[in-house]
Amino acid sequence: MTNKMATARASAETFDEFLENRGLLAECEERAIREIIAAQLADAMREQGITKTAMAGRMQTSRRQLDRLLNPEASSATLDTLLRAAKAVGRTLRIELA
Repeated sequence: MTNKMATARASAETFDEFLENRGLLAECEERAIREIIAAQLADAMREQGITKTAMAGRMQTSRRQLDRLLNPEASSATLDTLLRAAKAVGRTLRIELA
């Protein structure tokens, strides 16, 4: 066994600790949240047969704004936009502090 493998096995560092130690945890968590919300909205739209144009209409916004909301790379979604998107697919938005 190589020294590197022995060190890796001996480490009790969790993945979250690994990311935190490198200053990446908050960024990764934010990205994960954006991906989850985008996927949930896209799934709800698909299940209900809602097109992007119809969804934008329900939200009283532009198709371009909806595209940004569904893109996890974009980080400009406001709480108001998220609330309108949830309502447009008959869902509620739950936010909590942990």
